[in-house]
Amino acid sequence: MRVSVFGLGYVGCVSAACLASMGHEVIGVDVNQVKVDLVNDGKAPVVEERIGELIAEVVRTGALRATGDVREAIMGSEVSLVCVGTPSEPNGSLCTAYLERVTEEIGAALAEGAKQGGRHTVVFRSTMLPGTCLNLLVPILEKYVGGTAGVDLGVAVNPEFLREGTSVRDFFDPPKTVIGELDRASGDAVTALYDGLPGEVFRVPVPTAEAIKYADNAFHGLKIGFANELGAVCQALGVDSHQVMDVFLADRKLNISPAYLRPGFAFGGSCLPKDLRSLVHAAQRADVSVPILAHVLPSNSDHLQRAVDLVERTGKRRVGLFGLSFKPGTDDLRESPLVEMAERLFGKGYDLKIYDANVSLSRLLGANREYIESRLPHLAQLLADSVDEVLEHAEVCLVGTRDPAVLSALPHGDGPVIVDLIRLPDAEARQTEPGYVGLAW
Repeated sequence: MRVSVFGLGYVGCVSAACLASMGHEVIGVDVNQVKVDLVNDGKAPVVEERIGELIAEVVRTGALRATGDVREAIMGSEVSLVCVGTPSEPNGSLCTAYLERVTEEIGAALAEGAKQGGRHTVVFRSTMLPGTCLNLLVPILEKYVGGTAGVDLGVAVNPEFLREGTSVRDFFDPPKTVIGELDRASGDAVTALYDGLPGEVFRVPVPTAEAIKYADNAFHGLKIGFANELGAVCQALGVDSHQVMDVFLADRKLNISPAYLRPGFAFGGSCLPKDLRSLVHAAQRADVSVPILAHVLPSNSDHLQRAVDLVERTGKRRVGLFGLSFKPGTDDLRESPLVEMAERLFGKGYDLKIYDANVSLSRLLGANREYIESRLPHLAQLLADSVDEVLEHAEVCLVGTRDPAVLSALPHGDGPVIVDLIRLPDAEARQTEPGYVGLAW
C-alpha cells in the first residue's frame, strides 16, 4: 500500500520504517526540516534499537522517503497514519493542538483534489481520550473535505503499543493489534497494513480503541506502583519482597490472570477488606507511605456509593435488592458490599425489600449473625420469601446476584427500573430500554 505517516517522532519514525520494510511505499511527513533531511539521508531522527539500520535500508531501496509537504504526501498515498504528539497541558488535560492542526492540513489537501482515485483513509495512531476522534477530529475532516466520514473518506483509530527501547521489536511482534473502525472499509484498510504480523487483531468501535491505550498504561502504572509499595512494606518488615513476588507471580489462576478484571460491583468479604486494613496499618506503623494501597478501600467505597446515587437519581422510594451475601453460593454476609448498600438505603429512608435464596435469618450463626445484627438489625423485616414478592414491591430493582431464578424473572420494558450491578447476560440488549441502568459499563 501507499502510506503517509505524519509525525516523525518515536512512534511515527518506527511505524514508517517498519511499514516500509514490510513492502509498503511510505512517505514520512514532519514540520521539522531537520527530521525530514535526516530520513532522506537514511538516518534516524530518534535513538532506538535497530531503527538506524532499518531506516538506512528502506531509504536505500526507495521504500521510504520524507517531506514537509502535506499535499505531496496525500497525493502519494491512500492511507495516512497520524502519529503526532498529544502532550499534557499544565492542568493535566490532553493537548490536541497538534492533532487538530495536522487534521486540518490533511483535510485541506484532500479538499484541493490532491488525492486522485479511490477513497483516502485517515488513521489516528496518536494517543487520545475517548470521544476525541468522533467529536473533534471527524468534524474537522468533514468540514474541509465537504463529505461524510465513513462514506467519502475512511477514518480509523489504531493505537500503538510500542515501548521505547524495544519499539521495532514490538512493532513486528505486537501484543495485539487494535483497530477502531468508523466503517468496515476503514477497518479493512488498516488490517491490510499489518497483514502477516502475529498477535490477535481486535476490530472495535472507535471510542473503544481510544480507551484501550489508557487502560493499558493505567494498569502498567498501577502494577509498578503496587510492586514498589509492597516492596517498601516488606523491607520495613524484614521480608524479602522479591521472594514474595516470585510466589505471587506463580499464581496464574487469580493473580496474573483475567480474574477480578471485569468492571462490576464493589468487593467485600471476610478477607480482602480486613487484610488491606492490616497491611496499610502495618505500613503506617513502619512510617512507610503507601498511597495506592491506602486508597483501595476508599475507592471501593466510592464505587458502592455510585450504585446508591443511581437509585437516588430515579426519584423513586420503593426499592428491591436481589442478593445480599458477598459472594454467590454462600450466606456469608461479613463486609458484604450489598449489606453496606442496603444499610445506606435503609438509613436514607428507602422502603426496601431484599431477596437472597442463600440467606435465611434463622440459619445465620456465629460471627455472621453478629455482623448482620450490628449492621442491619432490621433484616428480618426486610427479607422477602420470593423473587415475585420483591418485584411486586419495587419501583427500582438492584440486581447483585446471578441466581437463575432472579435473572429469568426480571421484566423487560415496562416495570421497575433495573439497576444492574453485575452486568446481566442480556445487558447489551437491555441498554436500549429506558428502565435499565448499568453500573460501570
